[in-house]
Amino acid sequence: MSQAKSDAVNQVGTLYDQMAGFESDNFGGDHNLHFGYWDDPEDTWPLERAEERFTELMIEKLRAKPGDRVLDVGCGMGTPAIRLAHSTGGKVVGVTVSHEQVKRAGIRATAAGLADRVSFQYADAAALPFEAGSFDAVWALESIIHMPDRVQVLREMARVVRPGGRVVLTDFFERAPVPERKRAAVEKFYENWVMGPIVRIDDYPGLVREAGLRLVEVSDISEQVMKRTLEGIAERINHDKKHIDNTLGAELVDDLDLSDLIEVWELGYLLVVAELPGNDTRSS
Repeated sequence: MSQAKSDAVNQVGTLYDQMAGFESDNFGGDHNLHFGYWDDPEDTWPLERAEERFTELMIEKLRAKPGDRVLDVGCGMGTPAIRLAHSTGGKVVGVTVSHEQVKRAGIRATAAGLADRVSFQYADAAALPFEAGSFDAVWALESIIHMPDRVQVLREMARVVRPGGRVVLTDFFERAPVPERKRAAVEKFYENWVMGPIVRIDDYPGLVREAGLRLVEVSDISEQVMKRTLEGIAERINHDKKHIDNTLGAELVDDLDLSDLIEVWELGYLLVVAELPGNDTRSS
């Protein structure tokens, strides 16, 4: 691993080690801190329900069956993996570069009575410690954004999934050139939270193909995700800012405040579905 990639892994791991306790205590208890999904502009769900709905959407796209083995790349503190196991009857292995997340996710799986079907371990997505074809499906919910080399991570996902297996992921992307007056907010977001390079929707067919996968779907879901999530995060912070400052530290809370992005429509959100070509002998 190059020094730059090693530094990136350490930076992401350190960030989420810091965030783990804060996320549990302040941002919804058993919820993972990720963006939400509203099917319709008229939906009045709070962010917590929209986060759950996003996990449901990912489960729908993944098409996992009872007994399937699923890899969760960038598992956070395990809530989506636990929901996936509950919903599908499958087995889930989650990986993260945060030791604190591994610990807390394991506690959640045990509390949910799923320790026999849901497990978590420390691993780098660019060098997954699993045999080829050892999973029926792979997903990455808001984690490939942190990867310096998306193609390498996609190659690893393609390597560990069986022929015919699905890979489902989400990513931020540039919908249109960001004007100068908005650029500082976007650069702050990428520096503090995304850490990976910016991509465009037109990049994904090539990225997926280079990794050896077949593109099934690439959808711009920005209208269902971005603005209302950013407003919800701002509301959470403003609701108890003093307590959050004391818990996390004012500097990191300032980084967490993404309200400057609310009107940056040029920053979008992608849902990507791909498959590993090959014969799938299982019944659909």
